[in-house]
Amino acid sequence: MKAISTKNAPAAIGPYSQGVEVNGFVYASGQLPLDPETGTFPEGIKAQTRRSLLNAQAILKEAGLSLNDVVKTTVLLANIEDFAEMNEVYAEFFSEPYPARSAFAVKSVPKGALVEIECIAAKKI
Repeated sequence: MKAISTKNAPAAIGPYSQGVEVNGFVYASGQLPLDPETGTFPEGIKAQTRRSLLNAQAILKEAGLSLNDVVKTTVLLANIEDFAEMNEVYAEFFSEPYPARSAFAVKSVPKGALVEIECIAAKKI
């Protein structure tokens, strides 16, 4: 297992890696919408979704991958009513064939965020 770390995404805030690579797969930890430079959240679900995906993209880039290599995402929402707006921004980052996805409303997202997104990507063989 190889840890993946980049300054272009928020540092891990606990005992976990930003991402790990194992057997040709990269697992990016759930990305809060923290700006890696300021440590703050942007306002609103659309901006937070964009920031979370940019953070995931930075981790994948560090591993030599892109969002085109993502095979599965998981989206955690603080409010399921934000699903449509999240999905609108999400669609800007992915193209067909789209990765598999799960999306859940949860009681709360860490640090009061509106969204957290994790992904799994596969290296081409």
